[in-house]
Amino acid sequence: MEIPLLNDIIIIFGLAIVVIFICHRFRIPSVVGFLLTGIFVGPYGFGLVKAVHEVEILSEIGIVLLLFTIGIEFSVEKLLRIKKSVLMGGSLQVVLTFLATFFISQGIGFSSGKAAFIGFLVSLSSTAIVLKLIQEKSEVDTPHGLTTLGILIFQDIIIVPMILLTPILAGQTGHADQSVLVLLAKGLGIIILVLISTKWIIPRVLYQIAKTRNQEIFLLSIVVICLGVAWLTATAGLSLALGAFLAGLIISESEYSHQALGNILPFRDVFTSFFFVSIGMLLDIGFLFQHPLKMTMIALGVIFLKSFIACFVTVLLGFPFRTSILTGFALGQVGEFSFILAGTGIEQGLLSGNIYQIFLAFSILSMAATPFIIAWSPKIAEMILGLPLPQKLISGFYPVSEVSVTRKKDHLIIIGFGVNGKNVARAARVSGIPYAIIEMNPETVRLEQTRGEPIHYGDSTQESVLQHANIKDARVVVAAINDPASTRRITEIIRRLNPKVHLIVRSRFLQEMKPLYELGANEVIPEEFETSIEIFTRVLIKYLIPKDEIEKLLKEVRADGYEMFRSISKTSASLWDVKLHLHDIEISTFRIVEGSAFIEKNLAQVELRKRYKVSVVAIRRGTQILSNPGAETTLLLNDVLFMLGSSENIIEVMNTF
Repeated sequence: MEIPLLNDIIIIFGLAIVVIFICHRFRIPSVVGFLLTGIFVGPYGFGLVKAVHEVEILSEIGIVLLLFTIGIEFSVEKLLRIKKSVLMGGSLQVVLTFLATFFISQGIGFSSGKAAFIGFLVSLSSTAIVLKLIQEKSEVDTPHGLTTLGILIFQDIIIVPMILLTPILAGQTGHADQSVLVLLAKGLGIIILVLISTKWIIPRVLYQIAKTRNQEIFLLSIVVICLGVAWLTATAGLSLALGAFLAGLIISESEYSHQALGNILPFRDVFTSFFFVSIGMLLDIGFLFQHPLKMTMIALGVIFLKSFIACFVTVLLGFPFRTSILTGFALGQVGEFSFILAGTGIEQGLLSGNIYQIFLAFSILSMAATPFIIAWSPKIAEMILGLPLPQKLISGFYPVSEVSVTRKKDHLIIIGFGVNGKNVARAARVSGIPYAIIEMNPETVRLEQTRGEPIHYGDSTQESVLQHANIKDARVVVAAINDPASTRRITEIIRRLNPKVHLIVRSRFLQEMKPLYELGANEVIPEEFETSIEIFTRVLIKYLIPKDEIEKLLKEVRADGYEMFRSISKTSASLWDVKLHLHDIEISTFRIVEGSAFIEKNLAQVELRKRYKVSVVAIRRGTQILSNPGAETTLLLNDVLFMLGSSENIIEVMNTF
């Protein structure tokens, strides 16, 4: 039996492979490749795909899964940390963009209702595209990444009132007031349900499911939670995407979040591709070719307007100008929810004919331009910051009182106060090392100041901020931020300001190491490499490789500049082969409890080696460790024995004890 949708899926993915491969060769982002694929296979292209509506449904699932995974990687605690960006930043961005678009639309002849509706459409940005790009660059936890995410979350929420207000803009009043009140009540109920589920229901349910050790049940449970909460919010009149994000937040608070994320990622990538393809299928390429200059100018105008307003809003939030610029460029496009809202507008007569195609054309052009804009934005930000701008604008309008910096010498400067920065500061504090912290998040600075930390607000890509921390007299600088572009710029500035300072830089990936060394870093610590070292160290310990051989191997690997396992000595390899023969040997611990027959007996009397072929290699007695205990060593109550032997023999000893 022929299945039309299956044929269309094969055509979409087959062509997408070719297009994305070509894009990859020319270093064009895959998002653009999916949009081009949609244009080619759509009704306005070659018309290869017939089941357009079904593809749009699959794209909706893609948006749901994307927001679900973002929610899992996020957390309620992190959401509360960016509440200022969500509430203040999001509301200001939407309102200011709406007002600017409204007055421009009225100025070119649209009625008030249509101008307001166009303002709604333009004020929304693409959660799917922006977050995918930010995730690929590992910048979700950067100041501009979190600010962008906060504003996008607000946009996903505000789409619901916009849909409710659309009939009013078209001149249909009905029961709008009652609908809004009902919606607010439903929204409050869903929030309460989410909080209860996060705290009590979902962790217990997932625990019972995880106990079965059945991967199929676990995967199905995760999918049901995701789609169930999304369906619940959609039934209440809220968006599917918002429900999916809330479902992700629920799971993020449990210990099963990593497993859930690993299971759902392949599905997310497949269905998200349908979303980008479906957007491309909407565009009438003939209309675009008839008015190429006009559509390009409108798209550039929209990108500039939205980027400027988002940048301005971020400045008002108190962030440095560089963060504001990056946030502005990230939010310059028209979003996917604008297409959903446009469907409501068509039903109400607010969009029709050429107006709808104009909207599609400049929206898709803005989406296609987004990967390039985000990729170029760090360089553009550096160019703008090179202009003679007010220092207050560059450093940010700090909402917390300034802290006077003592003129320290031979001190440690910590850039970034995330997990790594906090651990370094804790070690410095315990060791009595004088240190200063530079952090870009105003809320973090405000909180840590109350705790007595020597933390100062500022953007470390600015020379004045580093000079304020007395960089010229510092002995060591640790840069531990999540923004690769900023890390490179900070490295270059620090080396120029103080050629003698010992600069330790934390990076996420191995490919970031070479440019950082070239810019002057003394040491670069890549997280993924250190994780691999910790893993193989524990593997070698399990295989009973001697400690000195492990340390020799670690030194050899690190001495090669983190070129992973480039050359391992023959001695290590041969020793490895020998130790593999000891795979049946284990080291286990056992505590002597009250009532044991061996209390007050020495090892010679117990005869563990003779009777059970088990050797006691050490004894922990309180805080003391007795290494290689002799036969005369007496066993006492609560002694912890470290025993070497086969698994079967050790189990036999434990049963005897």
